[in-house]
Amino acid sequence: MGTPEFAVGTLQALVDGGYDVVAVVTQPDKPVGRHGSVLQPPPVKVFAQEHGIPVLQPEKMKDPAFIEELRSYNADVQVVVAFRMLPEVVWSMPRWGTFNVHAALLPQYRGAAPINWAIINGETETGVTTFFLDHDIDTGRIIMQKPFAIPDDADVEYVYDGLMKLGAEAAVETLKMLQESGGDIPSMPQEELIADSTELHNAPKIFKETCKIDLQQPCKRVYDFIRGLSPIPGAWGSVIMPGGTNAELKIYRSAKTDIPTPPEISVGQLIAEKKHCYVACQDTLLELLTIQPAGKKRMAAQDYLNGIHNA
Repeated sequence: MGTPEFAVGTLQALVDGGYDVVAVVTQPDKPVGRHGSVLQPPPVKVFAQEHGIPVLQPEKMKDPAFIEELRSYNADVQVVVAFRMLPEVVWSMPRWGTFNVHAALLPQYRGAAPINWAIINGETETGVTTFFLDHDIDTGRIIMQKPFAIPDDADVEYVYDGLMKLGAEAAVETLKMLQESGGDIPSMPQEELIADSTELHNAPKIFKETCKIDLQQPCKRVYDFIRGLSPIPGAWGSVIMPGGTNAELKIYRSAKTDIPTPPEISVGQLIAEKKHCYVACQDTLLELLTIQPAGKKRMAAQDYLNGIHNA
């Protein structure tokens, strides 16, 4: 059960591993285009159809017709990757239960956007977790975890690709354990990993308002925020142009500097200096590398700088 490309990695690993994938459950096709007249199938559906796997696309997970059809496949286990919350009637159906592949080291970063929030918070490590589903979101008993290092210059695309492969490996290993044990494998309550001093970070869904940059923060936090939303949906904010007017920019790539923000420069002010384009943060300057001005295409900050100079 899954929808985005991230779930395709696991589905492909199961198919390549010779597992009998009896059906795929995914979201309904999404209307796209100016009038929503074109329906775009989820990546998981496209892969499934290419490999002759039946596809179920329920509008509601408690739909009796869907439940009946799902039960007819008599699956030993259900594997969930990047999908919606399931009702108990669904996750309790297989004899070996239902396990989820989550893109974080639970209990940290429960929620819809674990990769984004791990990078935004400046984490140096994340990973994947397989766990049995229960009544609450991302709280079930942990089966397996695999760590993944986050380089300081990594963006969401880098971590996404790495965790997609790692998640597929974890799913296959978890299935092997279930097969070899007849469904009786050890698992750990997440509470055992939560010490009294543990600060839990959540990973709620990302909205446009979430993506607004607060330049009143230290440069490192702004830098992490930008790469945690790149390449999509993109962090955005208002900067003060050299002429004193405000302009809205999306920032996709940036670089930290040790250049202190001059006392006479306002936080958020754009500074054009030779071949570099900076924006003032609370403590130091942040160099802008790839941006998108409002109403224009994505471009190198240097090109934007040249446009300012030639205006």
